[in-house]
Amino acid sequence: MGTLSVWKFETEDGAEQALETLRGLVKQELIKVQDAATVTWKQGKKKPKTRQANNLTAVGAMGGAFWGMLFGLIFFVPILGLAIGAATGALSGSLRDIGIDDGFIKEVREQVKEGNSALFVMTSDAVVDRVRDAFAGQPHQLIHTNLSAEQESAMREAFGEE
Repeated sequence: MGTLSVWKFETEDGAEQALETLRGLVKQELIKVQDAATVTWKQGKKKPKTRQANNLTAVGAMGGAFWGMLFGLIFFVPILGLAIGAATGALSGSLRDIGIDDGFIKEVREQVKEGNSALFVMTSDAVVDRVRDAFAGQPHQLIHTNLSAEQESAMREAFGEE
């Protein structure tokens, strides 16, 4: 079973620092990363900057389509208004089917704001206490959702690289 985690940081550079910590944990084989991306929302900007962490992830990463859809629903759709309401409903329904529900999207949308950053990561096989210890010095808020094996499989089928 995989875990989609969102670690929110109160600073613009917190997610990048966390990404470096995560790289170290991967090298020590304390966690497996299927895919990861960062969101940085600089003060004074209307929308955040997103970036997939390609050099961190294992073979079989979801690719840009998954992150593009997820980030679009979280950060950009509310800005676009009702013009694409039906399409938004279909997209959020598809994500709900794979374990990412409206509550998760709403919570991330409310928490990740201008002036802070977030690390989004799909993981498995974590040595939880060691991972927790590695992030102890980096103030963050953890938002996460666990995915069943079926949900993870459906996500890979829908968004996996061919």
